Amino acid sequence: MTLRSEISRALSANAEQRGVFGRSWEYFDEIGSTNDVALRAADRGADEGCVFIAGAQTAGRGRLGRSWHSPPESGLYVSTILRRPALARWITLAGGVAVAHGIRESTGLPVQLKWPNDVVAVTGQAFRSRRKLAGILAEASSGAASIHYIVLGFGINLRRSAFPPELEGRAGSLEGELGREVDGGAVLAAVLAALHRVTADVAANGPARLLESWLALSPAAHGAAVEWDGPDQVRTGLSAGLDADGALRVSTDQGVERIVAGEVRWK
Repeated sequence: MTLRSEISRALSANAEQRGVFGRSWEYFDEIGSTNDVALRAADRGADEGCVFIAGAQTAGRGRLGRSWHSPPESGLYVSTILRRPALARWITLAGGVAVAHGIRESTGLPVQLKWPNDVVAVTGQAFRSRRKLAGILAEASSGAASIHYIVLGFGINLRRSAFPPELEGRAGSLEGELGREVDGGAVLAAVLAALHRVTADVAANGPARLLESWLALSPAAHGAAVEWDGPDQVRTGLSAGLDADGALRVSTDQGVERIVAGEVRWK
């Protein structure tokens, strides 16, 4: 069965659990970037929850301007539109929680999260023994006074062919971790259902449960040795959880610091 067929079957089976997400969806055998397609559709007035899926991307991208390897029929390359501006500050964390929960629920693989948006497989005690399986990229369109919409994109490595050989050991795939085939449609349907639950809860009750869920999925957010690039030098410390706004807290010799952007390296 092709990935498109898996997706069609799975989305038909869980429509009631997904809310608006995937109520309308479009599949492309190959495009540049699903985020670019979603951004253009949002500009034209496409509804919240429209989903754009690619069998392959020629210009997939991740955080910090990095490219996202997107070979044919090897991963899920997906973007969706949100039109709730209040979610903008939480959407990266919400996307990570939704992707992690969707993978866990559909495959049983106990993935974890790495701040702010990486989904990783656990193969040992040290964080550097964990392999990246998925990533999230949120992009917003805003005017002088407000955000118009948000596009949330995510890429999930389904098969070993999803990443180049030089990333072996740092990247992984669901099938590689599980040692069996994975139904990509079931994974996508579970992720979209989780995204509906998470965003609805944040909209109704605020971010408290989102932050709790994120921390529960990220044991390394407490007490792990980390380093990051400061203004003048590399800084080091121990992870100390999340702040109320989602920033990573790090305990250093000079006190607790907040990291709101950039890359954190687990030592």
